[in-house]
Amino acid sequence: MVPRPRDLPSADLELIGGVLAREPRALAKTITLIESTHGDHQARAQAVLEALLAHAGGSIRIGISGAPGAGKSTFIEALGLHVIARGHRVAVLAVDPSSSISGGSILGDKTRMEKLSMEPAAFIRPSPSGGSLGGVTEKTRETILACEAAGFDVVIVETVGVGQSEIAVAGMVDVFALLQLPNAGDDLQAMKKGIVELADIIAINKADIDPRAAQRAMRHFEGAAAMLRSASPRWRVPVLAVSALEASGIDRFWAEVERYRTAMTESGEFEAKRRHQAVGWMWTLIESELGARFRHHPQVRRDLEKVSRAVEAGGMTPAAAAHRLLGYMNENP
Repeated sequence: MVPRPRDLPSADLELIGGVLAREPRALAKTITLIESTHGDHQARAQAVLEALLAHAGGSIRIGISGAPGAGKSTFIEALGLHVIARGHRVAVLAVDPSSSISGGSILGDKTRMEKLSMEPAAFIRPSPSGGSLGGVTEKTRETILACEAAGFDVVIVETVGVGQSEIAVAGMVDVFALLQLPNAGDDLQAMKKGIVELADIIAINKADIDPRAAQRAMRHFEGAAAMLRSASPRWRVPVLAVSALEASGIDRFWAEVERYRTAMTESGEFEAKRRHQAVGWMWTLIESELGARFRHHPQVRRDLEKVSRAVEAGGMTPAAAAHRLLGYMNENP
């Protein structure tokens, strides 16, 4: 059972008060608590989030994905500066890939967004992916709520890159934007079923470098978008040419974000999408917790290597092995 706010320790009450007072340090410490894998920290984080939940939900959540080199960080900085100039407060959750060898991560997004990081109305939080698939961290959803409670009305999630596993962000944001390069048209067939069909907005970045190539890429993606099912019958996916370096086309991109939100809100699909995402989030957490309990079950830990070797050697079918290991969950440790 999650403790009520008045039952929380003073340190956590200070975090809650600091986040609601829009203190960057308190928000950073809250996110660190959320991202911690320590059991006690996880329980505290859930209690803090429960207290903040009533103050969350007021932002427009934007996911930005794209292949490495597409200029995601430069684009996000240009977009962040643009919306701040329009009176908004922007939180950027930038996910860096963790090394499969060392587990480390460069976390260089703050240095790549130098101008944005100096803005009082901006908050940039680089986090390691920790090996999580989907282009986001395991705690990105909770972090979004904390940022919203801190008064950020635009939350941008930058994923680690594009690919078949880099699509989880689409299930936690309101608008999913795909950033591509002018020469990306040749790669369209390989990727359109994984990413393009999820995009609400497609932007061809660095269009200033090769305008003709950018126009060709736009035609490719406009054709693909027309053939794929969009988020709503009320929405046709726009394809834009932008240059983050020159801040060209950023105003048009933001206008499309606002137009999308208006169209989805008027049809009732905006809130319906969020409700659906919340239930999906719940099931993701359930499956994650069940997986963790399975891996830490004493009998599973005792027999897993032996059973794995039997499957590898052909002495046991994968189905039989799975049935045997899962059967331990019905027994007392």
